[in-house]
Amino acid sequence: MGLRINDIAPDFTAESTAGTIRFHDWIGDSYAIIFSHPKDFTPVCTTEFGAVAQLAGEFEARGTKVIGVSVDSVEEHHKWMADIEKFAGAPANFPIIDDTSLTVAKAYDMLPADAYLPDGRTPAHSATVRTVFIIGPDKKVRLTMTYPMSVGRNFAEVLRALDAVRATDGVPFATPANWVPGQDVIVALSVPTDEAAAKYGELDIKLPYLRFAKAPV
Repeated sequence: MGLRINDIAPDFTAESTAGTIRFHDWIGDSYAIIFSHPKDFTPVCTTEFGAVAQLAGEFEARGTKVIGVSVDSVEEHHKWMADIEKFAGAPANFPIIDDTSLTVAKAYDMLPADAYLPDGRTPAHSATVRTVFIIGPDKKVRLTMTYPMSVGRNFAEVLRALDAVRATDGVPFATPANWVPGQDVIVALSVPTDEAAAKYGELDIKLPYLRFAKAPV
């Protein structure tokens, strides 16, 4: 069975472009995003790593660490980083894990267990390795996304999802469809209306079970 929301994210030790990474230690008290790729020097992956490089300041402002996974060596990653910077106009300063063994890909159920072909492997052999995991400071999986080879990820949506996870973490709120920071949130059904109004101010009650409140600052 694959990883589920609220599962503890698998810990691992791996080599990366930033040296040896012990994943849970590396996360520390931060949120973390781990996002994976089928192979270095592939077109969609280059645009995606470039997008993350351009958003480095946004992730930092949210107290979130970002780490990439690709099924090639650290040596290849360092070479590829030059292409990423050339394309994006921003350096890929986040760690990129060496997952030539597919240890991380298998631990996170990113591809079938028998997908590893040691000789002449192409991106098609690791085609399902295009995933995103948002992990909380408690090391639990908060959100997952999986994309096919042909679809590049929308990292503006990854950032929006991160904002929603952080906004609802440990409080009785949910975010509605298409929510962005600054918009109202939905009060959990576990909170009585009078209690919610006393605590969060006037509610916008659309339906008995759909009650909006201003997002606490």
